[in-house]
Amino acid sequence: MPANPAAKEADKAKGAALEAVEHAERSFAQAADAARVQLTEAAKRVEKSVTEGFETLRAQSRAYTDTAGQQLEDAQRYVSERVRERPITATLAGLGVGVLIGLLIAGGRSSKR
Repeated sequence: MPANPAAKEADKAKGAALEAVEHAERSFAQAADAARVQLTEAAKRVEKSVTEGFETLRAQSRAYTDTAGQQLEDAQRYVSERVRERPITATLAGLGVGVLIGLLIAGGRSSKR
């Protein structure tokens, strides 16, 4: 046992410092646990938001696909009807478009040489 008052005060200070270190360690562990819980919850919220966003995007794209498919069917029906009404005009128009595309392709090749 320390005999003098300075040694007693030093022991008290040492004990208080050890208690402060232990308290700081507990506080740090509690803060780390709280941060881990908050990060886990935030990750779950982000995952839920992303999942909902993908579901919304999937539903919207399905609607757009259906609309585009319907418009394509309407366009095909319109073209088919016009070809049946005027087969010679449609054939000549198709031939003209083919010739134009051929000239454009051939013109691109000859300019590269």
